[in-house]
Order: sequence, then structure tokens, then C-alpha cells
Amino acid sequence: MQFLDQCKIYLKSGDGGRGAMSFRREKFIEFGGPNGGDGGKGGDIVFVAAENLNTLIDYRYRQHFRAQDGRPGAGRERTGAGGEDLVLRVPAGTQILDEENRLVLADLTRPGERLVLLRGGDGGFGNAHYKSSTNRAPRRADPGWPGREAWVWLRLKLIADAGLIGLPNAGKSTFLAAVTHARPKIADYPFTTLKPQLGVVRLHEDEFVLADLPGLIEGASGGAGIGTRFLGHVERCRVVLHLVDGTLDDVAGAYRVIREELACYGHGLAEKTEIVGLNKIDALDEEAIRTKCGELRRVVRAGTRICLLSGATGAGVRDAVEAVFDALSEARAEKKDDTDAETGSFVHPA
Repeated sequence: MQFLDQCKIYLKSGDGGRGAMSFRREKFIEFGGPNGGDGGKGGDIVFVAAENLNTLIDYRYRQHFRAQDGRPGAGRERTGAGGEDLVLRVPAGTQILDEENRLVLADLTRPGERLVLLRGGDGGFGNAHYKSSTNRAPRRADPGWPGREAWVWLRLKLIADAGLIGLPNAGKSTFLAAVTHARPKIADYPFTTLKPQLGVVRLHEDEFVLADLPGLIEGASGGAGIGTRFLGHVERCRVVLHLVDGTLDDVAGAYRVIREELACYGHGLAEKTEIVGLNKIDALDEEAIRTKCGELRRVVRAGTRICLLSGATGAGVRDAVEAVFDALSEARAEKKDDTDAETGSFVHPA
């Protein structure tokens, strides 16, 4: 399945049905009076967050979506049928933005969440609606109200518990393949990962979702390389596992490059809980490992855990996974405490 995390589509809700102008004509009933019914309401444009989707590929080859129009009214005060709603299924984590791709109109983060984005037009009144004591035979019937239309952007930000970040060739795909059943592309050249990869890590009878994000380079927050397109996926992660290639001459500089890009992008990425992994230790001797680990400790934030690992041989991989799991457990506990505090009942003083 192809991965698509951004697309632009055209939406139009249904027009309301026309009201009917009709008079009751039956034998032996001289003054039947008006009996034109109202038109039906147009269909709505509805978005639903689906749990089993992780791409917007359904909107790659079809960009125009229109809901059904309402049916016109009829005689005998029959109201026209309402148009069917057009339900568009999107992955959980999808944002809906305006035509300029700037203003966020909606953010569907929970599976099953439902949003009516464009309401259908109301049906027009038939002439029976305008009957009164002074106007016994109205000849007015209204057309239905037109539906609303808009161009919108859909932008997917994958919902993962933890995210893998780092420079190209830092070993992120190898690590993901080692701890999950995912099979990302692995090669000895940069930018082998061109789309986010998801995997489920199982540990201590529990599990969490790990996302392998495409490699970042210096200037990514300003559009260099893949740019900010995949930085948005990090926003949904509670914990970040920052892998640093241990075979580089300047591991501290490689770490700072990514940290600066996260800070420039904003949206709280630089404040997220971080685990630093010095990767590819199988290619280093003990003295080099101690030296590079010391270099990293001088540039990381105080209290940041540094793990020594090798995704290729599996050395230290379990320790890194446990570190991520512990950080996730703390983040979940803090979120639960905040939720309990917000929903706590207020007791009035006696």
C-alpha cells in the first residue's frame, strides 16, 4: 500500500430540494387549497476517523466529492427526501486545513470521531407553508438553499507512542526491524526511508507503537531535503528515540543538528522526552565508545538517558526498548493524573 500523508480535495454538500407549488383538485371539493410540500435537505459532508487506516491514498486519484442533493417536494404536502450524507473515512490523526493550508479546521485524533464539516442546504418551502388566514391560495414556492463548497487540505500526522529520529544512515530502519515485525527498506546509502514506517513493540506483556521517520538533515525545518513534511509526525509521539551513528567523527555535532531542527520547527518537539541511542557500537572499540559517549553527555539535556546499542547485532537493543517503555509509562501516568485533575468533582464548602 502506498503511503500518502497530504492531499488537497474539493468538497460540496448537497443542495436543498425545491418546494412544490400545488393545489388540491378533487371532484366535489371546490376550494381544495394549497398542498405543495417542502423540499428535502441536502446531504452533509462528514469525516470519520477510522482505526484501521494509516494513509490518505484513497484521496490520491479522486479529488472531487459531492453529497447528494435533496429531492423536490410534491403535492399532497409530501416533503422531498433528504440527500444522503457523504461519509469520508480518514486515518486517526488527520487534520483538515483550509485552502491556503494554514488554518486547522479540525483535528481527528480519536478512532470513531465524527465531524460534519459542510452541512447540506435546507429544502425550500412549498406553497402550503405560506397558507394563512389572509392568503388562502399562495402561489409562492422557494428553491432549495445551495450547499456549501470548499477546497481543503488533508494532512496526516501518524499517531505513534514513540518515534525514531536521526540523521540519514543512523540505523533507524535496522532498529525498527530488530524490535518489531516491520520490514522497512535497509541499505548502505542515505534516504532509504522515504515514508514513515510503523511497528508494534511488545515488552512485558504490553505493547507500544514505534514510528521510523525519514532521516532529517541540516536545514530540514526550512525546507531542505525532505523538509518539514515528516516532522509533523513527531508531534504525536510522547517519547523520541534519537539514534546517533557511532561511526561518525563528530557524534555531538550530529546530535546538535537534529536538536536544532526540532527547536526551529517548534510545536513542542524540543521539549518531548528523549532517549539518546549511540548506535553501531559493534564497529567501535571500548575506548572509542567511552569517548563518544562522553561527547554526547556534554551536549544532551541533564537527565537524558544514553543507551549503547547495535541494531545489526542486537547488543543493547533490549535496554533501549526498556528505556523507551519506562519513559512512556511515566508519560502515560502524568497524562492520567492531569485528566483526573481536570475531571475531578468540585465540592462546595459548607
